[in-house]
Amino acid sequence: MISTPLVRLATILFLLFCSTMARADAVDDALAKFFDDKFPRTEQGIDALAASGAANAPAILEALGDNRLLIDQADHLIVYQTTGGDLINAKTGEKLAGVEAGALKKVRVNNALRRAIDAAMGSLTLASPDPQKRLAAADAVFKARDATALKALDVQLAHEADPRVAEALRQARAAIIVLDSSTPSADRVAAVATLKARGDQDAQSLIDETAAKTDDPAVKAAALDAMAAIKAHLVWLNVLQNLIYGVSAASVLLLAAIGLAITFGVMGVINMAHGEMVMLGAYTTFIVQSALPPAFSQWSLAVALPLAFLVAAVVGIAIERLVIRFLYGRPLETLLATWGVSLILQQGVRSLFGANNRQVSAPDFMSGSFDWAGLQITTGRLWIVALAIIVFAALQLALRATSFGLRMRAVTQNRRMAAAMGISTSRIDMFAFALGSGVAGVAGVALSQIDNVSPNLGQGYIIDSFMVVVLGGVGNLWGTLLGALVLGVANKLLEPVIGAVLGKILLLVCIILFIQKRPRGLFALKGRAVEA
Repeated sequence: MISTPLVRLATILFLLFCSTMARADAVDDALAKFFDDKFPRTEQGIDALAASGAANAPAILEALGDNRLLIDQADHLIVYQTTGGDLINAKTGEKLAGVEAGALKKVRVNNALRRAIDAAMGSLTLASPDPQKRLAAADAVFKARDATALKALDVQLAHEADPRVAEALRQARAAIIVLDSSTPSADRVAAVATLKARGDQDAQSLIDETAAKTDDPAVKAAALDAMAAIKAHLVWLNVLQNLIYGVSAASVLLLAAIGLAITFGVMGVINMAHGEMVMLGAYTTFIVQSALPPAFSQWSLAVALPLAFLVAAVVGIAIERLVIRFLYGRPLETLLATWGVSLILQQGVRSLFGANNRQVSAPDFMSGSFDWAGLQITTGRLWIVALAIIVFAALQLALRATSFGLRMRAVTQNRRMAAAMGISTSRIDMFAFALGSGVAGVAGVALSQIDNVSPNLGQGYIIDSFMVVVLGGVGNLWGTLLGALVLGVANKLLEPVIGAVLGKILLLVCIILFIQKRPRGLFALKGRAVEA
């Protein structure tokens, strides 16, 4: 007589064998639907693969979404190409030899199929051991509203330990049942409450659709209440988002203008070539990134920052020694001369690198974005804000705690008295111009991460930089900081209301009216500025 434990073991093995065979048959049936290469049949194949739960289903679906799923008509096989270029039999997972991908036909996909693929991938990865993958899967199901994933959602919710993933699963479940008229009214009202708590644009669209389609009075009332709450929430969220964008724009303006504030404040020179110092910093970043081997690409900015400062500073010294020092006290001539220098620099860079835009890739730590209380914050912009703060603090330290800073402030306040005390004003002018140009080069490194590198890069920031300097007060770094914040934030708040062009015009009119009342800006210098 066979013992009971052996019977149980044999039964389990038999059931596992049957389950494996059934799953293999399901994959075969799903793959067979791809041979027709017709959109409705392909969608049926996607649904069948998702329902099979096969281990190789995610790889097949991912290949389909990336146009890497192929039909081998000769051997009647469905194969997919890996990112490395290998061809894999979709049914067995074995690598194929002696077959060229170019000789095979791709399975076509459209936008509707891509949405179906996202939904299928979501339902397949809901039980992944990686919380981030489960979170992404729940979000995919939320967007696709795939009713076939409802059972998988309920199973995963029953034992989900991660609070963020559990909330995402509840939101995905709510997105599915809120429009289902066969679901009990109480469950749909609870689903509306879950979507209301999510409070973003996707939730608003879903609740709007629910309010328009439902005939259930309780659900309709809950949807209308949720719509009003979400709209009010989104208004404040948009204001906060624009404030964040404004601070980000202000940091870019501060980096571009702070060097101009130094040269304009010390020497009274209207330097129209300042934007080209920014451009030189951006091209230095491009050269560094092109020259470094791939293994050191993550360190490109660490190399580019000091190098861009030096390159721009050296060019600044050359401009000051060869052109500007002969034109002190003649602002119109310096304006025309530096404008000519800017054209020469632009054409020189255009001759060396061409007129086409150059792309500078961001290192991994500056890539992507993150969500904070419903606000989308770009990592790269956050690092630029940090760089602007560091540069501002370093300049303040240099001006307040070094002998060069003391001499430069003395020249700024009273040039004649500083010369009488033995300070070489010509030397201070040269190094001040080098410092301002070097900081502009650092601004170019930052701008290369958010803008295309081109010979005209600096032209887009020179006018705004002058506006910042005039508004804040010539030669005052705190005034430059405040001017950049005012212009950056005001511009981003006005853009959604009256548009970018009208917003710029309104700001310019406001600045003109302001300097009529305060010609020296928010923070007026005393000393040499008064003598003039």
